[in-house]
Order: sequence, then structure tokens, then C-alpha cells
Amino acid sequence: MSLGPVMIDVIGTELTNEDIQRLQHPLVGGVILFSRNYQSPSQLQQLTQQIRAVRTPPLLIAVDHEGGRVQRFREGFTAIPAMREFGKIWDVHPKKAKHLAHLAGWILAAELRAHGVDFSFAPVLDMDYGDSLVIGNRAFHLNPVAIHDLAFALMQGLKQGGMQAVGKHFPGHGFVRADSHVDIPIDERAFDEIAQHDMQPFRNMIDDGLAAMMPAHVIYPKVDSKPAGFSRLWLQKVLRERLGFDGVIFSDDLSMEGASVAGDVTARALAALEAGCDMVLLCNRPDLADELLAQLKWKSSAVSMARLVRMHGAPQPPSMVKLHEDAEFVSALKQVGLVGKQELDLFAQED
Repeated sequence: MSLGPVMIDVIGTELTNEDIQRLQHPLVGGVILFSRNYQSPSQLQQLTQQIRAVRTPPLLIAVDHEGGRVQRFREGFTAIPAMREFGKIWDVHPKKAKHLAHLAGWILAAELRAHGVDFSFAPVLDMDYGDSLVIGNRAFHLNPVAIHDLAFALMQGLKQGGMQAVGKHFPGHGFVRADSHVDIPIDERAFDEIAQHDMQPFRNMIDDGLAAMMPAHVIYPKVDSKPAGFSRLWLQKVLRERLGFDGVIFSDDLSMEGASVAGDVTARALAALEAGCDMVLLCNRPDLADELLAQLKWKSSAVSMARLVRMHGAPQPPSMVKLHEDAEFVSALKQVGLVGKQELDLFAQED
């Protein structure tokens, strides 16, 4: 059975019969995990093993594990700093900031891969305009050069840990104040302004081989009346054709308020897939997941399925025990542990 175009979540810390029934549906291709799915490292490993055993090839297993306030697994995992902390260091010592971002990416990926998670929806490539209710310190910086420097370093670290990167939220969510989880954000700027500023980190990361992208649930009315994630103009004309992106496009969560303009859950999924998404996410609403799986009619293209397969994590990742026996990894833990702890002067003094 090939990977379907829908990513859903599961109820708790182990699979229920209800979960298994949903995951066996041919439209399902992945699972996104949340804090409620986590109790301990050993429990997480058992859960991901259960999920992988449901299907062949195994379903993709993902998580929002960016660092800072968006880190689903905490006890037993390294606390990854908010990305803005690396931006602060970049202002003083760009070389050190890039080195630390690389280490953070390696730690993040290696620890998740050790527990059977394929990838995290990271990094955020949005610009930090300082006013967004949802982006905030999740963004690296306001300077597109800094964002690219740090995001590229983080992506290289993720690859070292056996994981692909997912850039979000195309073409940029940082300018609008509204939170698309609970509102419908509208960015009134013209295309040229967005292209010259917010889109630059996305363009640069695409050139660097970024594997996947997540569009924003934001409406840019001077470009299209539809949110970017439901817009053929944004996804096909701009992202695919103009920027040359050939990786996976994941929708943002279809249960968010920012997606409500597209209609009921089936209409939302169909709109996202027709616009160009390879996989749609539906989170925290098992009732809507059942509705979607019962009603959606969609056959993914061979190209789309091939893109999704490439999101599986590298095989045979080292265990947490092996990682903590690795002197280089332990050194990385110590260095990243200093980030955000008033160590800017120290970083500035180092070569």
C-alpha cells in the first residue's frame, strides 16, 4: 500500500483499535505526534514501532519539534533553544551562531530519529517583524541573510542526524499579527514587497536543496483571494514554477481557523491538494478525520508519492545510549546548552 495524501494524529500514548483502523485507511500517509502522545523516551519508541507496524511501507511519523515553546517532547530530550536565540548570537558572532545552529539541528534530529520519528516540521523561515502573535521567537531574525545562514546551518545539522528539513510558512507569516490557529490573517502587501523580503529565505533554501515546505494559512489579497495553502497561484505558479521547488508541500493543519475559508474539512483537503499540496494535515479532531477519510476522493500522482517516500528518516539511527557515548555529540549538547543563557560575550570572544 502506498502512502496516502493525509496526515492525522493519534489519541494517546499507545495505539487504540480506533487509531489502527484510521491508520490503515489507504488515504492516510502519515502521523503527527503531540505532547499528549509522549510520556517517556521508551514509551515514544514503542509508539513509533506500533505505528510503523501498521503498514508497509511504514507511515511517515512527524512532529512539531522546533525548539523553544514549540517542542513536543521534553523530559528525556534536550531542550532546544528558540530560534531567535541563534539570531541574537548572529548579530554578535555570525560564524558561532551558524555553528551552534548546526549543532542544534544535529541534536534535534538525532534524538528524534533515535525514537523512530522521521522528521520535524522545522525550521521556521518567517521574518521576525516583532508583531506576530504566533511566530514571535520561533523566527531566527528579521534579516533575510541571517535567516538563511542559520536555517541552512540547522538543515545541515538535521541531515547529519538523519532527517529532512521542512521550511515554513511560505511565502511568509511573520508580517501579520493575527494567529492563523484562531483567526484568518490577511497580509495586504503587494507581491513585489513580499518577494523582495519574506520570500528570500525560502528562495535561498530551495536553492540549497530544501526537501519540504509548508505554506501559510494567510490570505494575500493583492496576489490571490485564497490563503497560500489553497492557492494554485502561490503553490504552482510561484513556488513550483518561479522558485523551482520540487520537494514535498505539506498543508498546515486543516482544523485551524485560517483554513475555514475553504469550507468543510473535505472541501479544505480537496482545495489544498488541487492547489498543489502533496499531503494535508488534520490535527486534534478525530471526528473530522473520520469524516475526511470517508468522503475524500483523491489519487496521488506517482511524482507526489515519490516525494513523500523521501521524507522517511535515514535507516538505523544510533540509539540515545550510543549518542551519549559519542564525545562529539556530548560536546554539542554542552555548547547548545549555553545558548540563551547570557553567554553572548563568551561567544563573541571565541574564534
